[in-house]
Amino acid sequence: MLSAYLGFARVSGPLWRRALEKRVTKGKLAADRVDERFGKGLPARPEGQVLWFHALSVGESLALLPLIERAGQALPEAHFLLTTTTQASADALAKVGLPPRCQHQFLPVDTLPAVRRFLDHWQPAVGVFSEMDFWPAVIVEADKRGIPLALINSRFYARSVESRGKLRGLYADVLSRFSICLVQEAESAKHFAEFGVAPEKITVTGALKGAAQPLAADADTLADLKARIGARPVWLAAATEAGEDHAMLAAHSTLRKTHPDALLIMAPRNIAVGPALAARAGTLFDSVGLRSAGDLPDAETAVYVADTMGEMGLWYRLAQAAFVGHSLPVREEPYLGKNPFEAAALGCVILHGPEVEDFAETYAKLQAADAAIEVPMTAALPGLLSRALDPVLAEAYTKAARGVVAAEAQVLDTTWRAIAALLPAP
Repeated sequence: MLSAYLGFARVSGPLWRRALEKRVTKGKLAADRVDERFGKGLPARPEGQVLWFHALSVGESLALLPLIERAGQALPEAHFLLTTTTQASADALAKVGLPPRCQHQFLPVDTLPAVRRFLDHWQPAVGVFSEMDFWPAVIVEADKRGIPLALINSRFYARSVESRGKLRGLYADVLSRFSICLVQEAESAKHFAEFGVAPEKITVTGALKGAAQPLAADADTLADLKARIGARPVWLAAATEAGEDHAMLAAHSTLRKTHPDALLIMAPRNIAVGPALAARAGTLFDSVGLRSAGDLPDAETAVYVADTMGEMGLWYRLAQAAFVGHSLPVREEPYLGKNPFEAAALGCVILHGPEVEDFAETYAKLQAADAAIEVPMTAALPGLLSRALDPVLAEAYTKAARGVVAAEAQVLDTTWRAIAALLPAP
């Protein structure tokens, strides 16, 4: 199966180029970076050792930055390459800034010519792949060159076992080439073993996202927004899906009966829905602002739709409480939850629905520490929001959440030690 894939990878370049050209047309890839995906026109390689880290997109790559910073402290002469596959991740990294001696580029498409050009150029001392974003040709070619490979911060969901089952032979072959496999919880460890990873290579470490630095925010913009909003109760609906947005607006309407000056900031997972979401909010509230239109909130704004990229650090800092979306039971197919650590790191009381499979262990720890509020159904949201906005109760929740975040930070040390052990002796 792997041989068949690699045979296709020798000749699939034209198909990849057409696919990337479509992404350029849709505004999902900068035209001047297409060649980069084929291993061409790469920036100069620095002298010395280069450690290569890879993540899929925005959240995954931001979670790697503290790890790269830690590596930089341990290896002051080394350089670091961070690859991703989406334009959104490139834009987000440019906004927050990279650690010292680190540069970003896109992962090459999974054709043998592109991968070989990439590896010939960078000659990395190690390849570190986050979560489950790895490509067969990349892994096989790196392994052939004797580059140690690490799979970190990974989860192998039960649903993925079934969906990947037909390609079990391919995955088993590729996964066997990793020197270590660091996973978030015991269930994933079991599934990796089922797919042929040797048990001695697997270590349960916890989630690396818990060790990520707080999201950045421009200080001047934050100060301006705080002055405009004033001392009002503010809550954030973060990473919500379309099915949840109606529930957020309905809850806010009820909340304003007891907190008439409350402000709801809505940061939907899909920012393209911003204008339509603002229009819907306008049918319920007199004053609605839309970030992408240049609107700014003031003392009268009831709902502010934050439909921009790279500004979540602002919204978490402005809010006293945050409902972390993709988690309410509002459709037949369940949602799967989103990362709550961003809210915890910036002092928001965390609210979430019951559907959090993708972060089940994380939310279980928060619940065990009385560090988050579960919203079992949409009707319960207004009352629980009132609880979250109570200053005394809010302090207890945020203090407990900071404790959970601090405990999770040890994952950073464990992960770096495992990677460092793979590096060749100087």
